[in-house]
Amino acid sequence: MNNIKKHLKRIKNLEYWVLFVAIILGFFARIYKIESPIADWHSFRQADTASVSRLYSENGISLLYPKYHDVSTTQSGLSNLEGYRFVEFPLYNAVHAQLFNSFPIFTIEIWGRMLSIFISLASSIFIFQIVKRYIGVNGGLIASFVFLLLPFNIYFSRVILPEPLAVMLGLLAIWLFIKYEDGGGTLFLVFSALTFSLSLLVKPYMVFYSVPMIFLIFGKRGIKGTLLEKKYWMFALAVTAPLLLWRFWINQYPEGIPFWKWVFNDDGIRFKPAFWKWIFGERLTKLILGYWGLIPFVFGLLKLRKNQVVIWGLLIGAFLYVSVIATANARHDYYQTLVIPAISIAVVLGIIDMWNDKTYGNLKIRFLLLFSLFMMFVASFSEIKEFYKINHPEIIEAGNATSKIVPKDALVVAPYYGDTAFLYQTKRRGWPVVDRPINELIDKGAEYFVSVDLNHYQTLEFEKEFVTIVKTDNYIILDLTQKII
Repeated sequence: MNNIKKHLKRIKNLEYWVLFVAIILGFFARIYKIESPIADWHSFRQADTASVSRLYSENGISLLYPKYHDVSTTQSGLSNLEGYRFVEFPLYNAVHAQLFNSFPIFTIEIWGRMLSIFISLASSIFIFQIVKRYIGVNGGLIASFVFLLLPFNIYFSRVILPEPLAVMLGLLAIWLFIKYEDGGGTLFLVFSALTFSLSLLVKPYMVFYSVPMIFLIFGKRGIKGTLLEKKYWMFALAVTAPLLLWRFWINQYPEGIPFWKWVFNDDGIRFKPAFWKWIFGERLTKLILGYWGLIPFVFGLLKLRKNQVVIWGLLIGAFLYVSVIATANARHDYYQTLVIPAISIAVVLGIIDMWNDKTYGNLKIRFLLLFSLFMMFVASFSEIKEFYKINHPEIIEAGNATSKIVPKDALVVAPYYGDTAFLYQTKRRGWPVVDRPINELIDKGAEYFVSVDLNHYQTLEFEKEFVTIVKTDNYIILDLTQKII
């Protein structure tokens, strides 16, 4: 055995070959059901993101004027007939659309998932570099494996959402900042500021990734010494200025800015029993760590050393994030995508500590560790596998029929309780809900009505009033420009 270890150590760049294996495994894990339509878990949010990309691919990329298919008042409470979509800076959408237009070998949905996958694989490389710096090569490799193979992260890093890009840019910024503080040239600091500013533009919540950088410089120079350094003030300005300019710009179009204040503590859940249940019980313990992963996670927290300031910063930043953005984190599990790197690293610390621990006997603790990891992946996957399911295939069938029958420039009404996943399937702009008299929507340009709920009172009412174009057991399409005489 010792001879084998010595031989392996002689292999040049062995760590990068192992990292390559982790990346390959992570890639194949993520292409599972990659061809699925956007009708799986959190399809409403994926549809909004993919919608911007699709319109970019059709009409050209305009970073300052992102638009999507929803022209209703649902998102902002204001009339939005232009379909403006001012949420995150549309960097993800621009790359997504460009990939689809340049290499139309896949559908735009597959390209969106492929983009998220490659971004996530890049994140694993930066996690490896960060953990390698503070824990060692073995820790970095294990961290990459955990990050890439957690079932929760597998799903949420192959969805059409901007979160994976924000995480990757944030991790890259932290790694570049560490390189600078370790004696690298000024370019490391410059590129750290650039990537972190892009991360904030993509997702402003990434501000919590600044905590490990703050801890790092405070630990080296103290608070007073840091505040006297002009370069860090310049860094902060370079990072925040683009976001402030973007917010200033989009405030000119309030109809395109969805309600956002609710994300903080709209329902008063912060630090209530329900908060701890949903964040630490349902999400961390059940979905992410599959119950048993909590064992190495806790061991990892206990193993943290004082000089591992960046890891401390990531974990504290993660806690601050779920606490400040309390309501959104409690309601939607995709918000926890941002804390997966911190959780992965804590688990790795626990794995190393348990493997080397001899308090209860080396074999016993190692068996417990291996069993815990096995159960973590199995139990988590048993929950996450449900996310891949298409529970309402009828919206895909109806959407395809609508896209073939209805003119491309027509506005449609595709009610789905305000969820834009159905509207997205039609490939037409319009309304995902009938929230006012149908005549008002017709006055605003609505020409067709499509529904998959044939027994809904609105569907039954409109069917008597407007001409039916097609009706099946699963959907109905009405012409709102022709009334039944």
